[in-house]
Amino acid sequence: MKKLLTIVSMVGLLTFGTANLYAQDAADSAAAPQTEQAITPAEEAVADAVAGDDLGGQPMHQALKQKFIEGGVGWMSPILLCLILGLAIVIERVIYLNLATVNTKKLLDKVEDALQNGGIEAAKDVCRNTRGPVASIFYQGLDRAGEGIDVVEKSVASYGSVQAGHLENGMSWISLFIALAPMLGFMGTVVGMIAAFDAIEAAGDIAPSLVAGGMKIALLTTVAGLIAAVILQLFYNYLLAKIDSIVISMEDASISLVDILTKYLKK
Repeated sequence: MKKLLTIVSMVGLLTFGTANLYAQDAADSAAAPQTEQAITPAEEAVADAVAGDDLGGQPMHQALKQKFIEGGVGWMSPILLCLILGLAIVIERVIYLNLATVNTKKLLDKVEDALQNGGIEAAKDVCRNTRGPVASIFYQGLDRAGEGIDVVEKSVASYGSVQAGHLENGMSWISLFIALAPMLGFMGTVVGMIAAFDAIEAAGDIAPSLVAGGMKIALLTTVAGLIAAVILQLFYNYLLAKIDSIVISMEDASISLVDILTKYLKK
């Protein structure tokens, strides 16, 4: 985040610096002898774009709103909806996974102490009072401790698969929105290009003013779709890494629990 803010600040400084240079050049030109040359509209448009005048000094949120409208509400709205729904699922998953993360070593120590001092029921009480999938797996294993170690291992493995499935809930929806957002953007691109060619065909002339609207829709919808996909992809990879970390902790803790129960039952 700090690197991103630094980059944005540098771009802003460069933009304002360029604008000031243009303003200073204009003042110098006014003071100098009048040896002006005609400036074409294309050159003036390029100069305004470089100087940042195309935004009209608008705040960022207003500029984004304007580009959203220019891209076409019919195409930009589904892309925005994909981003909002994807981020909603991401937030829910982040909260769930953070609550599911526990200190497995500390939990194992508590369970082992409870087994030594109060037996199976005391260890089960420790698991009941601890949140997270690891404690739930421990409870299932302790609940079947009287049926033998083989049954405990099978129970822990089966319930571990169930808990791993709970951790992955919603990930398929995020993956869908990652794929859907750029597809909608590209669809808007195709429709914009078709509109541009229809305008050319109707006018019988290839004038820039005829194709500008369709090309703008094409470019804006593509950019919006790619931005939404990139944002969701970053969070998706973070969630996958978090899930993998929790699953590995579950597997290691389950093996340690079986070892603890084996020693306890042999006494």
